[in-house]
Amino acid sequence: MTSQKQYTGPYSGIPKDLLAGTVVFLVALPLCLGIALASGAPMFAGIISGIIGGIVVGSLSGSHTSVSGPAAGLTAIIATQILELGSFQAFLLATVFAGVFQVIMGFFRAGFIAAFFPSTVIKGLLAAIGIILILKQIPHLLGHDPDLVGEMAFIQPDGQSTFSELIQTFFSIQPGAAMIGLLSLGFLFFWDKVKRLKENPIPSALLVVLLGIFLNYLMKIFFPEWEVTHSHLVQLPIAANSAEAFAFIQLPDFSQLINPSIYLTGFVVAMVASLETLLNLEAVDKLDPLRRHSPPNR
Repeated sequence: MTSQKQYTGPYSGIPKDLLAGTVVFLVALPLCLGIALASGAPMFAGIISGIIGGIVVGSLSGSHTSVSGPAAGLTAIIATQILELGSFQAFLLATVFAGVFQVIMGFFRAGFIAAFFPSTVIKGLLAAIGIILILKQIPHLLGHDPDLVGEMAFIQPDGQSTFSELIQTFFSIQPGAAMIGLLSLGFLFFWDKVKRLKENPIPSALLVVLLGIFLNYLMKIFFPEWEVTHSHLVQLPIAANSAEAFAFIQLPDFSQLINPSIYLTGFVVAMVASLETLLNLEAVDKLDPLRRHSPPNR
């Protein structure tokens, strides 16, 4: 009964917004890096997409509750399209057209199209993508890293398939990586099952990252042979100066404008991203205690 009166002015919610923004940042940073890694994109691209999603999309979307950034549901699609287009720069061009398609859909107020797609279809699509991600990440969970980011295609360039790669994994398990991975999964499962812990403002996604760092540090001291070495760790780009930092930014390859696959990829990314966003937007609005509604056409 009192939730509608908690915010009496435009600035009265700033303290809670700052806390919420800090929590979102702590969760989003490792997610942005992880999604970029799983997609086969440069790590710096994950950071840039998180910044744009937070500042630009957050300012223009008109939504009070949604959080924008790289989507895990697009990981398999992006990884596959980068391979098919031949380069990340070509995929950036496809992303530009994906944005153009989304702007056009917004201009024609096409947000209503989500009502014509049964939620079960979208959930099934996302579930299928999730299964692909799980199967592709099991080797990395157990320390089998012949390819840093894995191959999203069923038949991989090295001749292995998704299932044969899983079989090979069990013959080359790295004990330290496997222990950290399994304990981290157990930690996340336990955290979500305990109501008091789940309501803690500190996100479990951040704590599990700190847990992995701490466990690897202990292994380095007490079990050096189990330590997860640099070959298994995420290598972040480090700039020595501002000029080198700007060099990390990659631009679209406009020479690919004559490639018809660019436009098809852009359309696919635009449609999947839009449908996933509209589905999530509806779900988040239902959780808002102030009963605000986000404009679907933006």
